[in-house]
Amino acid sequence: MESKAEEEPNELSLYSVNTGSFLYHLVPYDPDSHQYFGNQYFSVERKFSADSDYSFMLGTFLNSQANRCMLIGVRKDWYRVNSKLVIKGMYSYAGEFFIDAFEDCGDGGIYKTSKEKVGVAFAPYIYHAAQYNFTDYFGVEAGFILPGIIVMSMQWSF
Repeated sequence: MESKAEEEPNELSLYSVNTGSFLYHLVPYDPDSHQYFGNQYFSVERKFSADSDYSFMLGTFLNSQANRCMLIGVRKDWYRVNSKLVIKGMYSYAGEFFIDAFEDCGDGGIYKTSKEKVGVAFAPYIYHAAQYNFTDYFGVEAGFILPGIIVMSMQWSF
């Protein structure tokens, strides 16, 4: 059986799903933050092309105050250590969106502050991680969101 890398690329192979996120607020430490496995993170990621280091991401999660937010971002694979390990970054908008499901995102924390200042609840997310791909279809990553939120999640590729 050919590996995914040797197969002829198709549209579906450009997609992946990210799930199962664990996070812990290290800095600033806040024991009242919504953390561990409760953030219900889910995103769909699409590479720009089969050989691109860039992907577009669209997803949702519960923020530190347990309010539903939307995530729109770009992923960049910065360095491939080998065929299994990649160092990556994700740069995104996390916050309110015009769909009712995301209207409570600005009810607390930095999201509330931004809503009071600019009228839209959002936070820029800067995330860096190492992703280890056990197979062509499954990987686990660990990294951090600035300023100091530790994150781990799973990526399912097609």
